[in-house]
Amino acid sequence: MSHTLATLIAAHDASAPAIGAPGRDWLTYGGLRELSAEVTGALHAQGIGRGDRVAIVLPNGPEMATAFVTIAGAATSAPLNPAYRQEEYEFYLEDLKAKALVVADDYDGPALPAAARFGIRVLRLTPSDSGPAGHFSLSTEGAAGDCDTSAPGGDDIALILHTSGTTSRPKIVPLLQSNVAASAQNVSASLALTPADCCLNVMPLFHIHGLIAAVSASLAAGARISCAPGFNALKFFAQLDEVRPTWFTAVPTMHQAILARAARNREIIDRAPLRFLRSSSASLPAPVMEELVATFNAPVIEAYGMTEAAHQMCCNPLPPRAQKPGSVGIAAGPEVAIADEGENRLLDASATGEIVISGPNVTPGYEGNAKANAENFFEADGKRWFRTGDQGAFDAEGYLRLTGRLKEIINRGGEKISPLEVDAALLSHPEIAQVVCFAVPHPKLGEEIAAAAVLSDGSSLDEAGIRAFAAERLADFKVPRRVILLEEIPKGATGKIQRIGMAEKLGLTEA
Repeated sequence: MSHTLATLIAAHDASAPAIGAPGRDWLTYGGLRELSAEVTGALHAQGIGRGDRVAIVLPNGPEMATAFVTIAGAATSAPLNPAYRQEEYEFYLEDLKAKALVVADDYDGPALPAAARFGIRVLRLTPSDSGPAGHFSLSTEGAAGDCDTSAPGGDDIALILHTSGTTSRPKIVPLLQSNVAASAQNVSASLALTPADCCLNVMPLFHIHGLIAAVSASLAAGARISCAPGFNALKFFAQLDEVRPTWFTAVPTMHQAILARAARNREIIDRAPLRFLRSSSASLPAPVMEELVATFNAPVIEAYGMTEAAHQMCCNPLPPRAQKPGSVGIAAGPEVAIADEGENRLLDASATGEIVISGPNVTPGYEGNAKANAENFFEADGKRWFRTGDQGAFDAEGYLRLTGRLKEIINRGGEKISPLEVDAALLSHPEIAQVVCFAVPHPKLGEEIAAAAVLSDGSSLDEAGIRAFAAERLADFKVPRRVILLEEIPKGATGKIQRIGMAEKLGLTEA
């Protein structure tokens, strides 16, 4: 039997804490199941049921977590970024074919006129004044027609997200109930989560990383998740001290912001009961991983995920196995293989090529996009494989190393440069706090490499010094021709740095 989000939480002790937040009481598993039944009733009363799509625009926090889980118990959850503009909401709501929009009771933002344009029903979510974290009610406006009131099964869509397309139209990724459940169980197993564990969630909950790794994996294990109202480096250590989590998961830029404030919070770190730290959604530079281990005296588990895989594909194992800096670990759920970049055939695992995956956590395909499905899925060795668009190779122990996004590999007059390799070399300088390397146009070579860097406090390093440092460690053609020093590197909505478009953002596109 394939699982659903509802079956993941069905058997846990009713009195055990499930969802919380700093400064709030815990919602128990029994309370979460009761809330799910109430939400199902409220949605059915609005004519919204199995197969219907409900867009969710809520701030980060426990209500966002419980809204995702409970709405997916009756219909299809479609979380959207609360920072979008009206035109973006119009695009996503129409593209999703949303039947309803859930917003906070006091929300008066751009999602409302976007919903009105398409006649989409608006449901107001009111958090409980006296109840525990995550408890809410949905306002309903009288009866609204029939719907399919049967419970979603494993082959129904639980969650719809869009790929973060940098250059093309974002693609719709439908994730089945069985995809989400399989991925939650994969993450839970790879981290050996138990009901004794507690996750402090600082990831945005309109993003696959937070929804699956923090929320769904914890729920699969009967563990606790305390949902902070977003990530704030200034508040992180107070939250760590109050919640006393056994783990947290974040993107590399968040980990770097945490490290920047670690020295002045030494006492809090020393008494924190962290079993491990997790990093995903972008490559964690090896020096950052090593500094995190030294600072928190806990293993750092770097994982490799993407939306089409319902998040996790590979994961560094827990001790006693090694956590290798610069590696995204071993296959952790789906089958992971190396394929020929241009052909539908698998290569030896030690070869460098395109990383492909196959397994029950992988989306059945993009919605309404036959061209993308033909380009990204293929059959080989009796299995259906998804092309990740990433390049990499396995070492002798089965640990995967990424060499970059295929479309981000810089082609400098025929010489291929992995921006990840150059990032790692520059980050080995003690005065470079953050760096991102990217392609800039060049009139003769086609592309050239540039870097944007943030220096440590008090550093007097300049562009010439950084290039000289790189020249001692890299072949000449890999040394960035330009280094831009910044106070902060521009990031996307989920905290990830996007290489593609960086040259344009920094005004370096004049060839």
